[in-house]
Amino acid sequence: MIRFDNDYTEGAHPRIIEKLVDTNGEQLPGYGRDHYSDEAKALISSICDHDVDVHFMVGGTQANLTIISSALRTHQGVIAPDSGHIAADETGAIEATGHKVLIIENESGKISAEQVKDFVEGHWNSPIREHMSQPKMICISQPTESGTMYSKRELEGIRKVCDDHNLHLMIDGARLGYALASKENDITLADLARMCDVFYIGGTKVGALFGEAVVISNRTLKEDFRYIIKQKGGMLAKGRLLGLQFKVLFEDGLYFDISRHALKMAKRLQEGFENKGIKMHYPSPTNQLFPVLTTGQIDKLNQKYAFQPWEDLDADRKVIRFCTSWSTDENDVEALIEDIGKL
Repeated sequence: MIRFDNDYTEGAHPRIIEKLVDTNGEQLPGYGRDHYSDEAKALISSICDHDVDVHFMVGGTQANLTIISSALRTHQGVIAPDSGHIAADETGAIEATGHKVLIIENESGKISAEQVKDFVEGHWNSPIREHMSQPKMICISQPTESGTMYSKRELEGIRKVCDDHNLHLMIDGARLGYALASKENDITLADLARMCDVFYIGGTKVGALFGEAVVISNRTLKEDFRYIIKQKGGMLAKGRLLGLQFKVLFEDGLYFDISRHALKMAKRLQEGFENKGIKMHYPSPTNQLFPVLTTGQIDKLNQKYAFQPWEDLDADRKVIRFCTSWSTDENDVEALIEDIGKL
């Protein structure tokens, strides 16, 4: 079975495994106080070109719940697209910390500044607002769960709404590398550090064995963040394992190189579908593709390939998700394209 169902089917980039093995016998301080973690933080801070704090965490859900619970008071909630990861895929992790996810209907995975403005003003103009969770933060993904991306102009519009209404802006960057490497992208890490109060750089889905790098720009949110990490069970005793991986990913541009490989494979695969007359449901310029297939086509491809059912369109047509990644083998892509041609 050749797997295209997600972007974390393999372990980690060989250079990371090699470095972990080479440094395995070193005795280092725990809890991210080692020099590899310091070096990785310095690399990320330099690229962000901003006064940021960097913290390493094991996974995306853990990062989301720790960030959001640290930023909000008990009566406050977080705005997200209804397709957003915190709303649809994290088993109520945010609600379990005591904060409601306030959903807005998405358009190809995104929400607009105007939608956010109307939602927030609707809350503050309500005569019964004290009976509802107060919106205090916006959480969006870059790229989105539909593979689409926010442009700099769109993000600046959302930032202005945040400034006008005293909201925090957070970006879930679990797949951030695949957005940064896209030819359609016009946002840099420095832009994110400038426009966001907090975001994170995904490692788990972009070459690391595990790990996300949380980047905090907002001075208020920086305060006591390590206390919150510890309280939420997110402080890894062998923190070196996180810092070392991000050092390898960022010390010579590996993070961006392997992300570009994933996008090259996705583009080749998209061409294979489109040459067969199979259309994409979402205009994704990143590593996730959403072709519309018939049940018969799905059954044939399922004999050799793993992919993820995404959405039913009607009795015979479904939206399916195919993911490429930093580790996708070009021979596997060509094999799949050949089989698509036989459908």
